[in-house]
Amino acid sequence: MYILIVVGFFATFIGTLSGSGGMINFPIMLLLGIPVHSAIAANKFANMFSSFSSFFVLLRKNDAKLKPYFLSGAVSLIGGISGGLIASAISRENLTIIALLLLSGALFLTFIKTKKDISPENEAKQLPARKYPFLFGIGAYDGMFGPGQGTMQMQLFLRNGFSYIRTVSFTRFNTFLSCTGAVVTYFLAGHYMWDIAIPLTIGSICGAQVAVKLAPKLKTKQVTILMRTVTVMLILQLIIQWG
Repeated sequence: MYILIVVGFFATFIGTLSGSGGMINFPIMLLLGIPVHSAIAANKFANMFSSFSSFFVLLRKNDAKLKPYFLSGAVSLIGGISGGLIASAISRENLTIIALLLLSGALFLTFIKTKKDISPENEAKQLPARKYPFLFGIGAYDGMFGPGQGTMQMQLFLRNGFSYIRTVSFTRFNTFLSCTGAVVTYFLAGHYMWDIAIPLTIGSICGAQVAVKLAPKLKTKQVTILMRTVTVMLILQLIIQWG
């Protein structure tokens, strides 16, 4: 139990700041002998609560309105439900290949220059309509498997004129909803082991709260370095798993 609390804390701390916390806790859970589907289900349950807790803090701290989040949240929710429903139809090997392609694309995007430290006054308010299919795809991937989706989603928002703090806010809200959709499908399929999911969730909520206190202090250059490092590590880990 205590191991899962610690794992949940560090995975969600990293995941909140740069995405992809699932690539930290998922392999550890497998090493602990937890069945694959139960490990994914526990991750979704923990992410559902930790994502909402960090989003709620950021929303209150920045005195923001909830309405701008509804559209992207709805797309992510539908994606999460869709991904959860088709998870059993796609092998883990194929999901790994999909993740490798998406993360390689996300890594490439970090080397294309973006505006430095976009201010709240100059940032975008919504994603362009043509980007929503990508958001749906990320939500569906999150529902199916998940590790790496946070990094992909943060790149999507950063590349479309959002500040880092708003990117974290949108990513956490969308992750909350895509995980909510996945939680329902995994629950109905009977994959939950509550003695695993609950301690992981406790650690995840604590890690998310520490991360949102640190996030406003990070600069664009620091975020870029962090995301590149995490993405490269994810790609290497996926290649090892695939091999």
